[in-house]
Amino acid sequence: MLWTSLKKGDRDALGKLFSVYYPLLIKYGTKLCPDHELLEDCIQDLFADIWQSKAGQEVESVKAYLMKALKYKIFRKQRSRLLKNLNTELPDEMTFEISPETFLVEQQENKDRVRKLIDALSQLPNRQREVIYLKIFQELSYEEVSDIMNINYQVCRNLMSQAIKTLRKILVIFSAFAIIPVI
Repeated sequence: MLWTSLKKGDRDALGKLFSVYYPLLIKYGTKLCPDHELLEDCIQDLFADIWQSKAGQEVESVKAYLMKALKYKIFRKQRSRLLKNLNTELPDEMTFEISPETFLVEQQENKDRVRKLIDALSQLPNRQREVIYLKIFQELSYEEVSDIMNINYQVCRNLMSQAIKTLRKILVIFSAFAIIPVI
């Protein structure tokens, strides 16, 4: 395992970890931070920190560990930038965006359904959007999602359940409007 090799000081393992997880971290990071330069800096800092600590702690899921660490690194950098530049109050949580690029649709007939789903997702609270992204699109376990979001396992499951219920209600409303003819 790469993590074990890294703990032993194998620099090649760090490079391999970077190569394997960089695309995932960029994809996830863009949902949290629109500033690509800041995101790149955070990823570089994350791997530098991992090398300096020689992956000191044991992790069950390297993927979940890296995603969680990146999330907090981005949050801390955004927070320090806000404090330095604006001297304003900080938001309670980061904005989590799910963009149309998340849904690569192969067939033309699915475009309408995808548009409706994106509209519905945009109406969800940030934490519900994030739990859906991590659980469904990144295919993480509830344990990994709860770790990344720093919430209790049951809270994670409840959040997912609430998100799905809300999405269903929104999509039913969209469907009802689609039936009404436009005059």
